[in-house]
Amino acid sequence: MTKQQQSPSVFLAVTAAAVALLVVHAFGRFNFTPLIPLLISDGLITLPQAASLATWNYIGYLAGAMLALLLYQRGYGRQTLLLALLSNALITLLQALVSHYPLLAGLRLANGISNGVVFVLAPALVLEFLASRGKAQLSGLMYLGVGTGLIISSLLVDATSSLLSGPARWWPATMASIPLVLWSSWHLYRLPEHKPQPTADDDHSPLWDKASTPLFLAYAGAGLGYILPMTFLPAVASDWQIHLTFSTWLLVGCASLPSTWLWNRLGAKIGDKPALLGNYTVQAIGVAAILLFSGEAIALWLCAVLVGGSFLGAVLLTQRLARTLHPHQGPRLSAALIALYSVTQLLGPVLAKAGIENGATLSSTFIWGLGAMLWAFVLMLKVPGKMPGQPPHSSTA
Repeated sequence: MTKQQQSPSVFLAVTAAAVALLVVHAFGRFNFTPLIPLLISDGLITLPQAASLATWNYIGYLAGAMLALLLYQRGYGRQTLLLALLSNALITLLQALVSHYPLLAGLRLANGISNGVVFVLAPALVLEFLASRGKAQLSGLMYLGVGTGLIISSLLVDATSSLLSGPARWWPATMASIPLVLWSSWHLYRLPEHKPQPTADDDHSPLWDKASTPLFLAYAGAGLGYILPMTFLPAVASDWQIHLTFSTWLLVGCASLPSTWLWNRLGAKIGDKPALLGNYTVQAIGVAAILLFSGEAIALWLCAVLVGGSFLGAVLLTQRLARTLHPHQGPRLSAALIALYSVTQLLGPVLAKAGIENGATLSSTFIWGLGAMLWAFVLMLKVPGKMPGQPPHSSTA
């Protein structure tokens, strides 16, 4: 049997990557979000400790993403992806057995590292596989796994909220992760080996030039802007003692599921810069709703739907516009975007914890997120839609 025959089909490769992202991002990372108010009510952690756990997780994500880029360029992407994916499921299992806060903090850090590795390598390897078969336009389908996972994680948490307590609340995510990880790992490991590409096509021109600097700084603002609701929205609902028919996290998941396709289509139709301006406006309105309608259910609905339906689109559009501005920068561009977004993400829980410890309510700390989204919008106005001399915007992602 030839290597070509041994490789998975295009459908299986895309599905395996989507499942991998579902496990590490929805079950491993963001399953913690709807669990926060429950773990606090169980007495396992306090709200400031929850913010610290989120910070450790985001630090791990940054470290994992940088490690993944390094190993991918050296040709170790497939092996590293398999190890990180299996490790992520194991870490989720260990969280179901740990009640000691320092150990839990270490597990959230390790979870972030494995999450960052998988979130970089799974799309990179599958995109390379798809491009070799002329199917690169299907790469965006991988991110449907994130939205699907958010919905499933919300349903699992809601269905078992009265049945489980303390660390045992991680068992539903653990039991769902293990078979999915095994299936995904098998098909991703069948992908062809990544061969490091020569870097001669990298022009090594400065990344931070007049065109791209506003884009990078806007993206950094977006990282802080979205992470506060994506970390603490269910905790805000609990703090306000509001119980929606559909939980806030379920609303986030439902809104995020079609968002990649919608923002991809909008960017292809009107251009990525106008689409990003619209995206940041929508997210800003969602974050502002928590501040303007404090204590009201409408605030939770608006924030969940608007932010949940936009944050993945911001990632897609920024990456594509950045490639338009710097088409020959290779991994340097990926590293810069990941680092900027990750650093400002980890600032969110830090600022929330500082506010809470100084007497602020959790919802009032969302002012940082609103300011960050407004910062992102203003800076996007300074970004050129394309570099001089480049062809018009293409609809191909």
